Amino acid sequence: MKKVLIPTKLDTVAADILTAHGGYTVVQDAKTPLEDLAKAHPDAYALIVRSEKVPAPVIDALPGLKAIIRAGAGYDTIDTKHARRKSVDVMNTPGANANGVAEEVIAMMLADARHVVAADTTTRAGGWEKKNYMGREITGKTIGIVGLGNIGRLVAKRLAGFDCRFLGYDPIVTRDRMAELGIEPATLEEIFAQSDYVTLHIPGGDGTRGLVSAKLIGLMKPGATLVNCARYGIIDEDALRAAKAAKGLRYLNDVYTKDEAGPKPMADIADLMLPHLGANTHEANHVAAERAARELIDLDEKGDTSCIVNRDIPDGLDRAYCELAYNLARLVRQIAGPGAPIQAIRTTFYGGLTPFGKWLTVSILSGIWEDFDRYNDYKAATAFLKDMGIEHAARAPDHDKGYGNAMTIDLTVEQPGKTLKTHSVRGTVTESCQMVSRIDEFDRLYFDPAGTTLFCIYDDRPGVIAAISRKLADAGINIEDMRNPHDGKTHRSLAIIKLNKAVDAAFTAAISQDINAHAVVCTVV
Repeated sequence: MKKVLIPTKLDTVAADILTAHGGYTVVQDAKTPLEDLAKAHPDAYALIVRSEKVPAPVIDALPGLKAIIRAGAGYDTIDTKHARRKSVDVMNTPGANANGVAEEVIAMMLADARHVVAADTTTRAGGWEKKNYMGREITGKTIGIVGLGNIGRLVAKRLAGFDCRFLGYDPIVTRDRMAELGIEPATLEEIFAQSDYVTLHIPGGDGTRGLVSAKLIGLMKPGATLVNCARYGIIDEDALRAAKAAKGLRYLNDVYTKDEAGPKPMADIADLMLPHLGANTHEANHVAAERAARELIDLDEKGDTSCIVNRDIPDGLDRAYCELAYNLARLVRQIAGPGAPIQAIRTTFYGGLTPFGKWLTVSILSGIWEDFDRYNDYKAATAFLKDMGIEHAARAPDHDKGYGNAMTIDLTVEQPGKTLKTHSVRGTVTESCQMVSRIDEFDRLYFDPAGTTLFCIYDDRPGVIAAISRKLADAGINIEDMRNPHDGKTHRSLAIIKLNKAVDAAFTAAISQDINAHAVVCTVV
């Protein structure tokens, strides 16, 4: 029997399903701290949690642990990286709470528009302040939805009966998909400038902290309403505080630094505050519990990994593209100069790689910095770049270019004299083989980087290839293959030479000096 710990007030349907299955024994205890529960049950096979923190010590205290299931969507309370190192799968139940949160958003909008809370309070007290509670109608208004995941889409669907116009922003959702949902694609600036209501449905963390900035808030229409039932930290509250009164903005909030009693930092600017009630419905609790139990059973019996959030790569992404991202990043870093300070990293993912940009970005960073762990998640990647003071931009792809499933990495570095220079590589995977298709201005290369490859970029002139060949021959190194494209605009050439063995940094430096090269790099893949 596999022991499952449920250290939370989760609907008992999870325990009922697992017990009825016959292959599990369940310990559900919401009163005992998780740390103590783990010590008492070191043989636990799985954990099912809600918002409880699952740090590394808890995972270490359960040597037989194979799965952690978050009965809900967000899993930032779980040390997913440490779990992966321990071969523990972390899963969530995306969408289980979505309807509850979507309905809460609409409830807050209606309650604020019609002064429901204040009117109830004064009427119960014996007042009759009808003239003070002139309301507004939602019908016909423009609703801006930032983030079109399960919740964002449901907000649009539930509000459709109000004959609203919907503007949506989500870099992953295609324009065709938005059209199917009845949502007009828009930039963040367009959403904040045109919407009567802006509702946020994006993850928290370093990547979105302060996303709703003074600039965006300054674009809002007088009297517009901002709704945050997503994550705390997305809104620059000081900027909102400065603009709110002057523009008559409304702010409806359900997220906080901590879910606990005590003073709230936005109390002076929030027109309506709820204690994180979005997923707090009987239905959502039941659905999340049921899905958590079913996911564990499906993982064990069917090998279903679709809800694992900390696997090395997601379903639908060929591992070869992760390796390609890593190798392209190593190459462009060496061409730019291993010691050159990095000012910016810009990436573009084309075709079917677009939805996997975050996963591939982690591989890119590990290729640029050897000490950046490939088991890191995207949140750790963005935090790392922020700490390093490096700009990161994930550019929207132009699919009309016909690159297929390809990726481009641009690395901007600071050269002596503080001038900036950008180096760029692009690659793809063909017939399960990695292909480098472009290095800087040298396009349509299409060579396999496997093995040992010497790259030399130099000003085009006679005799350079002969000089490189002599240097290699003197060192007893054989040339197995070679390409030598030229660029007529820059009058530069690129020598791509396959070698039978690697050369060290001193050797590449000697070649660079002999031919007065812009860059000489040796890679081993």
